[in-house]
Amino acid sequence: MGSRTALVEDLMERFPHVPREAVFKEDLLRGGVAFDPSALSDNESGEVKPKSYFIFSFDHGTLPELGEAALRRPPEEIILTGGPYDLRRTVVSVRVNPASPYRVAADEHGVLGLYLDGKRISDVGVPPMPEYYRHTLSNGKSVMEVAPTIQWGYLIYLTVFRVCQYFGAKEECQYCDINHNWRQHKAAGRPYTGVKDVDEVLEALEIINRYDTAKASTAYTLTGGAITSKLQGRDEADFYGMYAKAIEEHFPGRWIGKVVAQALPKGDVQRFKDYGVQIYHPNYEVWDEYLFKMYCPGKERYVGRDEWHKRILDSADVFGARNVIPNFVAGVEMAEPFGFRTVDEAIASTTEGLRFFMSRGITPRFTTWCPEPTTPLGKANPQGAPLEYHIRLLQAYRRTMEDFGLSSPPGYGPPGPGNAVFSVSSFMDSLPAREATDAMETTPAV
Repeated sequence: MGSRTALVEDLMERFPHVPREAVFKEDLLRGGVAFDPSALSDNESGEVKPKSYFIFSFDHGTLPELGEAALRRPPEEIILTGGPYDLRRTVVSVRVNPASPYRVAADEHGVLGLYLDGKRISDVGVPPMPEYYRHTLSNGKSVMEVAPTIQWGYLIYLTVFRVCQYFGAKEECQYCDINHNWRQHKAAGRPYTGVKDVDEVLEALEIINRYDTAKASTAYTLTGGAITSKLQGRDEADFYGMYAKAIEEHFPGRWIGKVVAQALPKGDVQRFKDYGVQIYHPNYEVWDEYLFKMYCPGKERYVGRDEWHKRILDSADVFGARNVIPNFVAGVEMAEPFGFRTVDEAIASTTEGLRFFMSRGITPRFTTWCPEPTTPLGKANPQGAPLEYHIRLLQAYRRTMEDFGLSSPPGYGPPGPGNAVFSVSSFMDSLPAREATDAMETTPAV
């Protein structure tokens, strides 16, 4: 179409029921954004909350390839507002790509804006440095390293195990760079704790609780790499569960507790519940049977797709269907060499998976695929999936939810364009706004 602007405007015209904000957000998430030096942070010494690299790199280059953005981190997220498209407040996770047609830069008055094809398309807001990031743990570690917050401060992201025991080409998920991200931060001399100590996590949460006087932090997620055998003598349910147990004992009711783990047997899932976890994310990654085997070889080998899905359904008996929210990686359906060749085929497959779960009251959510260059799928598909796929997925997702009478899942903040804070896909931006009637959507009392 001659320019990215023309492509975006064509899709906004063809899919008018998808919020225009979501079209730009999906394009930024799938393809990344470049940063002028005027838009970079001063790391933890500045006034802007810097990118924490909380689990994956979510970049289109390795740290050495990012230039000044590797030395002065970009902001964790950006907010888009206004401009010629009159964008409502839209929170976008930062994925750095120096070659992107999108660029964040300051104008002659020092005001940040987002530029596409050289034209300013929106104002850009950056997250202020939270007070709790200005304080360190007793051992000198930063709160950002131990308990970073994302989604504009809504979610505390606790990656307590920063590598994965699915290791090597025959086991690692083909789109995942968790192990490389660990290696590149260690190689760069950055602090990047492999296994976080429970007491460190509690101390970091105490600092957040003390200085987050507005109670903007509403939920925490416990996550990390898969544990296929034991870690510190514990299986996966007990390893991640011990953090939940400690958090709930020290901060009862302060945050919504979530855990991202493998699809585990029902007895293990019950342990999560017993430890105080409220929401369970047993991610199914990609729906298609063949693609699951090709892209998730470790999960296929140790558990298997059919058993994985059975365990997801079984977990609804423990948590209730509404509180089981598996993630999939939106876009890998179209990754070469094994993915679908057309958007129609990919959407049909993904919608089949949505209907499978939603018909049973389970509402999946998704992360927009970022083709990180150190992963097999990232190397083979540097452009990711077509933007049209992502826009049509938003449309299919909302229609499927409506078909089964479902509303936005708990633990993700408010839905609706201009309201959503979930930053790594636009599914919450694309759902109708509603009052926060669910008890989990209100800020818990201290």
